[in-house]
Amino acid sequence: MDLILWRHAEAFDAREGQDDLDRELTPKGERQARRVAEWLNRQLPAGARVLASPARRAQQTAAALERRVKTVPALAPDASVEALLHVTRWPEAREPVLVVGHQPILGLTAALLLSGEIQPWAVRKAGVWWLRSRERGDTMQVVLHAVVGPEAL
Repeated sequence: MDLILWRHAEAFDAREGQDDLDRELTPKGERQARRVAEWLNRQLPAGARVLASPARRAQQTAAALERRVKTVPALAPDASVEALLHVTRWPEAREPVLVVGHQPILGLTAALLLSGEIQPWAVRKAGVWWLRSRERGDTMQVVLHAVVGPEAL
């Protein structure tokens, strides 16, 4: 299974009294989302599932893909590693799954899958971490397939 973790692009800070879920992308964030979406669309198969947090900034980031996106409340900014792994069906899903979400959950998930421990790894804004599970004998391995950020594209 391929699990692609995509952090939302740069967003405005919350204004006083504004709900965190309503924060929008900055113009720079919109450019980041488009740049990374172009790269992802060249890499992802047509059958990949795209799951996104209900936060506006994650929705706007995912929209840059111009693909069908399923909004998953369990991927909101206060999500847990367990919730993310459950909604993606890791590692049993047959199709690749792209998650558009938030820190710290994306970094915590990458750390757990790659090192076996929950650690505070950083995923930069608009950054993508592409993980792949594979079986070798009786052992499941997780391979880091790619890490990209908008500045590298």
